[in-house]
Amino acid sequence: MTRIAVVTGASSGIGAATARALSTDYTVYCAARRTDRIEAVAQQIGGVAVSCDVTDPDQVDRLAQMVGGRVGLLVNNAGAALGQDPLADDDLRRWSAMYEVNVLGAARVTQALLPALRAAQGTVVFMSSTAAEAAYEGGGGYCGVKSAVRSMAGALRLELAGEPIRVCEISPGMVRTDEFSLVRFSGDEARAAAVYTGVAEPLVAEDVAEAIAWMASRPQHVNIDRMVIRPRAQAANHKVFRG
Repeated sequence: MTRIAVVTGASSGIGAATARALSTDYTVYCAARRTDRIEAVAQQIGGVAVSCDVTDPDQVDRLAQMVGGRVGLLVNNAGAALGQDPLADDDLRRWSAMYEVNVLGAARVTQALLPALRAAQGTVVFMSSTAAEAAYEGGGGYCGVKSAVRSMAGALRLELAGEPIRVCEISPGMVRTDEFSLVRFSGDEARAAAVYTGVAEPLVAEDVAEAIAWMASRPQHVNIDRMVIRPRAQAANHKVFRG
């Protein structure tokens, strides 16, 4: 029987890399807002592209209908960081937007696919961040939403205790992708590049994708509650070696 995986936010970065990493073991449903991007990814890996904005309940319901009655793996990757201003100056509409996609989006997709995950004795992976490990200046919004993702994963694991569903969390640190910092800083290329200045080897999307694939490939009785993955140069959010 073909195993089904669903990856949200699969149009670029960690999501696209995860879809590729899983494609040898699953038929991957690549879900994201940007139809042209996910169609390209799906074509590369023999997957299925599903145009889906996780903030829209109707689109999430459509995703659930398309994937059918059995889902072996759900990777809740859709999310974004918006801004890095101090609380005193920040636009709280960005906080609301981050919460809507990172937290409520993941909750909405998980809720919709839970019957199919139950049927397949599946695994749910939540994408949190080392932003949930400790606060940093300008991180009030993003640290908050990723802490909420962490709490959601922990609560779901408790709620499903005794059922054959695994609930995992992966918490990446500094990952260099084409879009993450550009989106965070509203397209300011100089600010985006400065995040990685002097860091010889930040993580790349494939590092995180391989870790997710490994988590999902453990024997069914093994649950990886949380994996924190950073580049060697990043000892903590506030401690990065820049050579």
